[in-house]
Amino acid sequence: MTWTDSLRFRLLAGAAVWVTLALMLAGWIIADLFQAHVRQRFEAELANHLEQLAAALEIDADGKPALRQPLSDPRFRRPLSGLYWQVGESGVAPLRSRSLWDGALDLPDDRVEDGGLHRHEAAGPANQSLIVLERFVLLPDHAEPIRIAVAADRAELAGVTHAFNATLALSLAVLAVTLIVAALIQVQIGLRPLSRLRGALTEVRAGRKKRFDVAMPTEIRPLVDDLNALLAHAEEVVGRGRLQAGNLAHALKTNLAVLANEAGALDERNARAVGAAMVRQVELMRRHVDHHMARARAAAARSVPGISTPVADCVSVLARVMRKLHAPAAPEIRVDAAADLLFAGEREDLDEMLGNLLDNACKWARGRVDVTCRAEAGGMLSITLDDDGPGLPDGCRAAALEPGVRLDESTPGTGLGLAVVRDVARLYGGDIRLDASPLGGLRATLRLPSAGP
Repeated sequence: MTWTDSLRFRLLAGAAVWVTLALMLAGWIIADLFQAHVRQRFEAELANHLEQLAAALEIDADGKPALRQPLSDPRFRRPLSGLYWQVGESGVAPLRSRSLWDGALDLPDDRVEDGGLHRHEAAGPANQSLIVLERFVLLPDHAEPIRIAVAADRAELAGVTHAFNATLALSLAVLAVTLIVAALIQVQIGLRPLSRLRGALTEVRAGRKKRFDVAMPTEIRPLVDDLNALLAHAEEVVGRGRLQAGNLAHALKTNLAVLANEAGALDERNARAVGAAMVRQVELMRRHVDHHMARARAAAARSVPGISTPVADCVSVLARVMRKLHAPAAPEIRVDAAADLLFAGEREDLDEMLGNLLDNACKWARGRVDVTCRAEAGGMLSITLDDDGPGLPDGCRAAALEPGVRLDESTPGTGLGLAVVRDVARLYGGDIRLDASPLGGLRATLRLPSAGP
């Protein structure tokens, strides 16, 4: 297993990626907003200088523009300071700030007639990149509008923006590291219950505990409950397997003892009688094995979802088998079963239960056996078998369902058929009931879980 398979790594990597992307986007937006704000303030400051220039401008005695007083910002008096003003066209010896030294602003040949502000980007002294604001003003006693302009070096704007961006990047980097560390702590705390669950699993596997008894958050508690249910089911299956193995061993041990005694008494005089007894014991052992195998199969099938068996098909096949098996005195078998009726279990188990019930009904029926299959409320189905035989008294019906009980020794059998039906039906959550039949004989009602409508 590689480190990329770690849930902790995936959570941390996802958090780091999203934190980085979110902070990068936030940084880009903040930097763009700050740059727009600084540029706006930068141009607003130039507009203020332009207003001061227009307010200080007058016409002297020679009819030329002059300033009544110098502008307040000392950078206008420092050569190549990056802040400049100019009055007049650049090619006709304009009036200009000392900061321009012996140069002039190279203004484009345009004219704003309405006196509004006009913005330019132009080259300045020492190859400076300038932002220029200009306008035309009309002074008293002067017929022509006068062009005035104020310019500032873009490097000042870029310097402020660069310093802010550096500080912003450092701040966001510190914030990203802090958020990733916080995510690491959160992941560690969030995954701590899984570590406790792994420790509890180690305790269960080592045999020191039978169940998970650690307190878990709401999101993990259903998993713990399912694991406990799985452990309980496994324990139940193991216990049931041991019980069935013990029952089978006990049943076979008794029959083997009888078979050994019969074999020891075998001689030429009683060979036929002893042989018949041995055959009966072998058949009885086979029925015991079938009985416990059916119970084991039903217990396994009950824990596997999605198993279903068509009831009508199973009943029809068994009815044909019984007609041949009990020929020529086979009773009339009438089947009433919907085609969409499904049993939630294995086909072999349904064959085992219905085969025993149909075989008993055909043995005792005088001429008719009815099989009726119906769906019931609560996800159950009922299979009713009626015969017109002698039936059973009320006090004998419960005893007939016990293993090894035979109410009529004259009829061949082992006394396990109805017991098998009851045990397998109960393993599926169903049951069997014996009552008097409207046909005059015995009614056996088998209830089983349904897998269909």
